Amino acid sequence: MNNRYEDAFKGWRASLRELITDASGLAEWQERRYRFAHMIGELLTSPNETCPEMTGPVLYGVSLPGTGLCYVGQTQEAERRLRDLPVGESHHLANTVPPELWERVIVVRWPDLLEQAPSADQQAAADLGPSVCGLALEHLLQLTTLPPLNGRRRHRNGEWRPRDHVRSRSRGAVHAPMLPGLWELTWQTWQHLGAVRAGAGDPPAITARVGRVVFPSRVLEETVVG
Repeated sequence: MNNRYEDAFKGWRASLRELITDASGLAEWQERRYRFAHMIGELLTSPNETCPEMTGPVLYGVSLPGTGLCYVGQTQEAERRLRDLPVGESHHLANTVPPELWERVIVVRWPDLLEQAPSADQQAAADLGPSVCGLALEHLLQLTTLPPLNGRRRHRNGEWRPRDHVRSRSRGAVHAPMLPGLWELTWQTWQHLGAVRAGAGDPPAITARVGRVVFPSRVLEETVVG
């Protein structure tokens, strides 16, 4: 590791130590972090005038400044998983990269695209069920975008091993070819949300009928300013 990396790591540890010098500081740090994570969870799931509450099956992804899209996932319980995502209680992402550093989070409610999909895809989706469909779309999204945090898996010996999405024989990979039309609609929606930019005065969450994009960095800026 280079000196710049080591210096940054030491600076991170020193800053955190300064924030938790005693019990009251630790409590304040805990409250601040959870308050922010709760706000992001609300933006990811709560309904508004253009989008219903995020529930059921969705695809989601997190982007970082410089890195771009770093992680892609899917869930059958958006109402739970998306709230857990920034908290990190049942998800490793927030423990690896804290949500205070996230640039955007994209969420696509793919079942809402089924009515536009070819009839063959609709029948395939009905035969496979939402769980396998979600895994198939997740596989295709990971294969297309290659987010780095999906590109390796942890091993019990403490090392990391690369994932080969192309040669994967997972349930998602095996059944992905059955949903070409639904995948194309999902990818178009994903690209659209990925191209959204939040200008000055825009809300930190921009929603559409089948998804939304949330900007945690904007929430943090507004919180600090406030």
